[in-house]
Amino acid sequence: MTCGNLLCGCIGLVMTLRGHLETASWLIMLAAVLDFGDGFVARLVKVSGPFGKELDSLADVVTFGVLPAAIVFQLGWFQGLGSISYGAFLIAILAALRLANFNIDTRQSESFLGLPVPANTMLIAAFPLMERYQPQFDAIWKNDIGLGMMIAFSFMMVTEIPLFALKFKSFGWADNQIKYSFLIASILLLLFLQFAAIPLIILLYIILSLFTKERKS
Repeated sequence: MTCGNLLCGCIGLVMTLRGHLETASWLIMLAAVLDFGDGFVARLVKVSGPFGKELDSLADVVTFGVLPAAIVFQLGWFQGLGSISYGAFLIAILAALRLANFNIDTRQSESFLGLPVPANTMLIAAFPLMERYQPQFDAIWKNDIGLGMMIAFSFMMVTEIPLFALKFKSFGWADNQIKYSFLIASILLLLFLQFAAIPLIILLYIILSLFTKERKS
């Protein structure tokens, strides 16, 4: 499953270079399912080790680092800025820094410090899908709002802002109120807004995480 994630990233890069950003975005969605699934399966069969952890991060650098950077470059947000347009690949650098730190940071076993790399990539993947299926939202994201969210979320990957992880030690409501509330709200947003819901879901994830931190403190 982890290699399937990497394969999606490689094919996604080919699609991006050929101008098929919508296909690349769908491959990111599939890769996200595989990325979540490999960890779930590993916990289910009680198999874990440093090899799987390193392989997962290497795959993520391609699929959730280089590929979204290439999509942003192809979207043309930096078009006309000359060499500055290559600043889109800062996303790949920030993702690599985030993943390298995650592998050695023992504080992130139960929660996250900084925005997870796949979450940032899902935001970027939403833009080509909105352009293809929901052009009515172009006026909202094809401006400084979309660019600002992309920049802010990318830099959030290397911050130490605590964010909850969707890991369940039990399935009771009392221990997982925030997680269940987030999942329910996310499903409702997706039903009503489809791809346009993705930026809102990531924003909700950050807000709920900060709320959880303040409530605990």
